[in-house]
Amino acid sequence: MASSFRYAFGSGVATGSVASITLYSLYSYMIQPMMKQESAQCATQVQLKEIPDMKPYGGRKDFTKYGVPDRGPNIRFYSNHALSYDQAKRIPVWVAEHITKYDSIGSANRRHSYFKADDNFPSIFAANNSDYKRSGWSRGHMAPAGNNKHDQEAMNDTFLLSNIVPQDIDNNGGFWNRFEIYCREHLPEHFEEVRVISGPLFLPSEGEDGKKYIKYQVIGDNNVAVPTHLYKVIVTEGALQSSQNGVTGPFAGAFIVPNEPIKSKEPLKQYQVPLVQLEKASGVQFFPKLSGHHLTDLCTVDSCDLISQDLLTLRFISRKMENATTVHRLEKSWQEFKNIDFKPGQKEIAFLTGVYEKKKKELEKKESGKTEL
Repeated sequence: MASSFRYAFGSGVATGSVASITLYSLYSYMIQPMMKQESAQCATQVQLKEIPDMKPYGGRKDFTKYGVPDRGPNIRFYSNHALSYDQAKRIPVWVAEHITKYDSIGSANRRHSYFKADDNFPSIFAANNSDYKRSGWSRGHMAPAGNNKHDQEAMNDTFLLSNIVPQDIDNNGGFWNRFEIYCREHLPEHFEEVRVISGPLFLPSEGEDGKKYIKYQVIGDNNVAVPTHLYKVIVTEGALQSSQNGVTGPFAGAFIVPNEPIKSKEPLKQYQVPLVQLEKASGVQFFPKLSGHHLTDLCTVDSCDLISQDLLTLRFISRKMENATTVHRLEKSWQEFKNIDFKPGQKEIAFLTGVYEKKKKELEKKESGKTEL
């Protein structure tokens, strides 16, 4: 009844001033109270249907009676790094390090470290070495082993698969490795504090239909996700060069690198992006305590230049010679050096010749001792 009167009143059935006054009086003293009563009854009925008796729950529904759904710890700490782990993708979300120039000095050796599943996470959420076998992807460190020569346990921790992502093998041994060397060797010589966060990204690409998709491969029985890109975000403080005019930082640089081979001549700056762009893509706010602070672009106070691919090749050969266990293996590495397809400088030649001669004397003495026995 009330609704029909409301319809008539709102549709202008009555005309003239007397009729309007009469109808308004009728509406105010009869129809409107009826409408309020009707609305209250409807609301009560809705409440009775939608809200059950809450007394057994202490005034609140027990949504998590059998436990809160758990995606794992937000952060886990290791000897020299911390990380957040994605139990669905079986790779880290991010891996954080505080790098000093002393971390890369010591006797820890990757020959004593082995890739293995991280027992800190339930086995159903963990990656295994079998997932990577014959996958075509290398096991890429996010916290590099080379950042932990000061301590064997810390180096061993970096070989846990919670710190590993499927990475293009050329990228791993080339551009990304040179990026790690920049963070490990260059930055600590120029800044008092160096902090680096690394991780995988899954970025969209446009399909043939013009729509955007996020597509990525998974490997192994555990469906380990292969990221489309990798990232590093760097924050430094305390510039050690007087050329910074007393500016101590913090300085920040964010970089997104495709998970694919990258030409040796590509500069690091080509992959620099605004920090907010990386945060938007990753869903991670990397430095919440710096929110609102002005961060100076790292590459405006530092060259952000990587060592050349040629110099990296010489480093690999030098490492092989230093780690040679027989004269035969040493000679093989020396021959590799002699056959490189570029001409090293006199300084590099002198250095590698010294490594070769020192190691040869050491191995010959060791092998002659075994012969006498």
